[in-house]
Amino acid sequence: MKKLTRIVLDPNVMGGKPCIKGLRVTVGTLIGLLASGLSFKDVLEMYPYLVEEDLKEALAYAAWRSEEFEAPLATA
Repeated sequence: MKKLTRIVLDPNVMGGKPCIKGLRVTVGTLIGLLASGLSFKDVLEMYPYLVEEDLKEALAYAAWRSEEFEAPLATA
């Protein structure tokens, strides 16, 4: 996967959820809107400070996370 430059995780912003860089718009919010049937155009009209690349990276991040495997750390 290419390096994502528009998605950040900051524990001080939105509880550490992945967000669009410099904004308080979570990846989950954007994916939820797209999953509910809204088009890129619809979402960009709702959030005029976003650009299409923000939505593409949000989708790429969500796809990557859906394939990631989380394993608990072994304890001593």
